Amino acid sequence: MASTSASRTSGVAERIRNSASTIYSENQSLITEIRKSMTLMKEIAVDLEKNNESHMVKQLEDAVIKSLDTFESCTHFSSVIQSVGDSYQPKEELTDFKKLFEDEILKLKDSSSSDREKHPLIRQFREAIWNVHHAGQPIPGEEQEDIVMTSTQCNILNNKCPLSGKPVTELARPVRSVDCKHIYEKEAVMQYIRSKQTRGQCPVAGCPKILQAGKVVCDPLLLIEIDELRTMSKETATGGVIEDFTMLDEEESER
Repeated sequence: MASTSASRTSGVAERIRNSASTIYSENQSLITEIRKSMTLMKEIAVDLEKNNESHMVKQLEDAVIKSLDTFESCTHFSSVIQSVGDSYQPKEELTDFKKLFEDEILKLKDSSSSDREKHPLIRQFREAIWNVHHAGQPIPGEEQEDIVMTSTQCNILNNKCPLSGKPVTELARPVRSVDCKHIYEKEAVMQYIRSKQTRGQCPVAGCPKILQAGKVVCDPLLLIEIDELRTMSKETATGGVIEDFTMLDEEESER
């Protein structure tokens, strides 16, 4: 009887994991589409700013803020689905999954920042607009260091693959760990996992997570975020060039 009960429990847990995996995948696709729409709105807003249509830019900014709320809600839901799917074990009493999800999502919301003004996606939107006419100049009321720090904020935790040493923007087949979110070149990390046989701890210094082949994937957002990082790097480089020419002009005027 004990064996039968254990087998039934294991079967229920497996079905929960499979269902969670399906829901997670569908929700990630939705998150990707929301992120794409936010990027598109930023690009349109930049074009409008070039034409000095500031009132339209403000409307798009409001739409981006609303999209951010939906984006974060979906992100919280994905995190909870993933967590429940990985750790859920059936109990004798029936589980109220609705309440379980609501409680876990509430915990995530409480632990995350609610300051929209400082959210990287909102700041990146505003900086892109500001740079149309003021590239290389600090936004009024902010220190240059704050701008640089915010401009480089994104969900990419490591700028280089810890195994190949290549910048993530140059990886041929980038993948990200589901557990620790670090990014690697696919061939390099798979070879690393195979070589460890039993325990392949993440090679990023200080990261305690164990890498598993099935949990190192190119998730829907990864390529978008790498492309955004690539764009931000180009914008930063352009700003540096503008600043250098400004300094050169000042030197020539002093002679």
